[in-house]
Amino acid sequence: MRITNQKLVGYTFLSDMLGDDYYPRHLVVKGQAILRRLCAQIEADRPADLAALYAMTNAATRQFNDLQDELFEADSEIETVARDTIASDFFYVAAAYGFENADVEELVADRDW
Repeated sequence: MRITNQKLVGYTFLSDMLGDDYYPRHLVVKGQAILRRLCAQIEADRPADLAALYAMTNAATRQFNDLQDELFEADSEIETVARDTIASDFFYVAAAYGFENADVEELVADRDW
């Protein structure tokens, strides 16, 4: 699952969560993996339009919904900082792949956080 997009190769996903002890590091790493898998999926099966991109991002969003349960168990949660960081990274990914017109709310429309 090697990312080839130069805007994303060295990008640190969920950086605001990494530096905060409120979020267990091993769970932030799981979140980063979700975003990396999304990038790999986009590179392997380039979405033809925004609707196809939204289908991919919402599948990844549902994985974050599952991660939220693990965060609750660790006395953490996807709250304001995490929500903003996750949504911003989804938009960064979309823009990096040429979807600068993506609506951030649509990118994470399936969220329950």
